[in-house]
Formats: sequence, structure tokens, C-alpha cells
Amino acid sequence: MGRFPLLSLGGFLLMYPALLVAAPAEDVRLFVRDATRNGHLQLPGRFWHITDLHLDASYHLADDPTKVCLSSKGAPAANAGPYGDFLCDSPYSLIQSAFNHMNHMTPQADFIIWTGDSPPHVPAFELSTDLVIQAIGNMSETIRGHFPTLPVFPALGNHDYWPQDQMPGSANAIYQAVAKLWAPWLQDEALRTLGEGGFYSQLARPGLRVICLNTILYYGPDKATANDTDPAGQFLWLQGTLERAAQNLEKVFIIAHVPVGYLPFTRDVTAIRKRHNERLVYIFRKYSHVITGHFYGHTHRDSVMVLLDEEGKPVNSIFVSPAVTPIKSVSEPYSNNPAFRMAFYDAKDFSLLDIWQYYLNLTEANERRRADWRREYVMSEAFGLDDLRPQSLLQLALSFRLPQATSFDKYFSHFMVSYDERIRCRDACKLNQVCAMLHLDDRGYSKCLRGRSLQDSNVLL
Repeated sequence: MGRFPLLSLGGFLLMYPALLVAAPAEDVRLFVRDATRNGHLQLPGRFWHITDLHLDASYHLADDPTKVCLSSKGAPAANAGPYGDFLCDSPYSLIQSAFNHMNHMTPQADFIIWTGDSPPHVPAFELSTDLVIQAIGNMSETIRGHFPTLPVFPALGNHDYWPQDQMPGSANAIYQAVAKLWAPWLQDEALRTLGEGGFYSQLARPGLRVICLNTILYYGPDKATANDTDPAGQFLWLQGTLERAAQNLEKVFIIAHVPVGYLPFTRDVTAIRKRHNERLVYIFRKYSHVITGHFYGHTHRDSVMVLLDEEGKPVNSIFVSPAVTPIKSVSEPYSNNPAFRMAFYDAKDFSLLDIWQYYLNLTEANERRRADWRREYVMSEAFGLDDLRPQSLLQLALSFRLPQATSFDKYFSHFMVSYDERIRCRDACKLNQVCAMLHLDDRGYSKCLRGRSLQDSNVLL
């Protein structure tokens, strides 16, 4: 991307007149700010990240609230409206409203990252291999219909298989089916490895490679790969792909469904099996000079992590995007409002600059019978960051250790996508969150927990 002398706002808009027509004034201000970070005009790269659509085709408004959706599993969806309920997965109207809003945003993205999970949270007997393929196909066609010219980099989620979670380390009907469904987006070599193991690699633009991992192969509930050291040979493939990227002077975005590291809402639980997590962390550290960002879904919540090397230096920025589906179980104290995001990256070194997160206040949308998606926050402005590079995320996480850090309350509110600002995360809850942000490996995470207080010096050494 070329660099030009710094322009006035008026000159900038003359060069990019679409902003004058379609973008709100605040979007123009933020876009110009991101484009002139270094005193020169350089348009940042940008992409959409969507995840966990979880279409529930059974959703409908009914007199009996226990019959609104199969995904509530008989629990009464007492607040159901045209855009869903917090005890149900997404109605098609919710997903359509999200894509409609994305489609009218200016500036438009370079590409889309879609990190999996199309079918709903329903008992296994309600689905089949054919129905799972149908759900993935439905969502693939919906995305293609809204964004016919945008490249899309999709990943498989744990619900994108039947029975759910049980993905094997070899070719099967679903891997083969998605290789056909995603053929308009992916090249031959990517489609070959996708059909064989559910993972692939492809250039997103010159100098930037997307590596899509099938982390379901490392997921605890996956009995099909429980005893495998390297399911589908993905570790060996990953290291070889990263090595070639380094030799070719490429940078890499890692995308997958289930994230690396520890779950922030519980204690001492990795998102994938611990032994596989340790190996991924080792590989990611080794090639941290090649990888510039990680993008995951699965948890339905909004969180960040920073990968530290063996000496405690920040080397990678990691982002877990919240879900479009608002579903929660009856016993959970909170859920998330539906969300998606646009990420901005430096067009020269491909490091992360910012995230603009958009959400739908589900309660309000149902009351008004209108889906008014709006920006929830801009990450750099919300937390006073220069960018989202590893050093900035480390400083953010370290600031949360302070007892007077009100910014953590803001972070936890965004973690829930503004579900309920009255809910607070304190003491053990906060320790779980911050240790998960700072430590992806067993040694560092265990040491963080042993501190038992965020003020102890051994939270980060």
C-alpha cells in the first residue's frame, strides 16, 4: 500500500468519496485517525470476523414458550421476539440483520474470517450428517449472497460435525462436503488439505497468509482423536507451512474455532487438551516472528490474550471474538448480545491496529421490532491503546492487576457484549480472567494462580 503526505480531512474525503455518502461522521473520524497513525496517509487493511452463527431453523414465536426453539431444550424462552431469545440459538432473521448491517458499512473489508459453528445447540438425535452439511451450506450461501466479491476464510467448529465434537483425523463426508461448499473461496491446495483433515493455508493478499487450523482435533470431548499425538498430521503440516512462510518473507494470521490457551471464565481449564495446547504454544512461540495475529471463536465471549515467550516478552496478539448467537443455558448468570467485528491491520507489516466491535441489544431489538446494530466500542479508544500489537496488549493486561483499575470493569462488560453492566467480576473471577490473558502455557498459568492475588509479584515474571 503506497504512502502519501498527510492530507487534510477534506483532501482525504475527496480521495475516498464513498465515506462522504455512507459513513457516519464518527466512523470517518476513526478511519482517518487509523489511516494517519504515523503522520502519513496509509490506509490500514481491514477484515470482518464473524463466528458462532448457530442457526436454529426451528425458532418461531409460539404461545407455549417451551416450544419456541429446539435449542432451549424445553426451557421456556419467555422473552422471545423477532430477533431471538437468550435461551435460543440464532433465528435466520438475526443472522440476516447482522449481514445486512455489515454489507452497508463503509469502508468495506478486504476479506472475511468466519470461525465456524453453523448448526444449533440441540441433542444429537435432532441432527445428522446431512443436516449438519445443510446448515453449513445454508450459512455459506447466505454469506456469499451478501458478499459475492469478498474472499472468505472459513474454519470448522465443533458443532460442524455429527455427532458434534467427534471430528476424525482423516477424510470424511463433512470434510469433503465443505471442500465443495467453500470451493468458490479457496484454491486447490487449500481444498485438498481441507478435504483430508479440515485445515488449510492460503494467501489473503501478497505477503499475508491465512493458516486455518482444525483445533477440534485437539478438543477434549473429541474421542476420535483422544489418543493421537498428532491428529491428521496437523502439527507437522503447521510447522512446515510456517517454515515456508518464513522463507518466503510472509506474515501469517492464525484462524481456528477453539482457541489456544486457558478459558477465562473458569479455572485451570485449557480450551483444548493440555498436551496439545503445550505443543501449539511451543510452535507459536517458535514462529512468533512470522505470526502477527490469532483469531478464534467458540467461547461466545469477547476476550484477548497475549502470547509471551520463555523470557516473558510479548510476541503475539490473540483475539477471541464473541458470537452472533445469544444463547445461554438456564443456569448461566449471563450471556452475550449478538456481535461481530471489523479488525484493522497495518498494511505494511500486518500487525493489528484496532478492532471496531458491533452489537445488537437483543432486548431492545425485540421490543422495537427493529435490528439497530451499532458500534459497541473501539478497542484502542476504550482502553487508551496506541495499537493492538503484543506490547500494547501486555500493558493492558498488566493494568488490570491494579485494584483501582476501573478499566477491567469495562473489559468485563465487553466480555459479555454489554449484556448486563451490573454484573461484576471480582477476586477469583478477575484472577481467572487476567491469568488467562497473560499465560497460555501450564507453567506460567500455574504460577499466576499460585499468586492468588493480582497484586503478587509473580503474576508475571
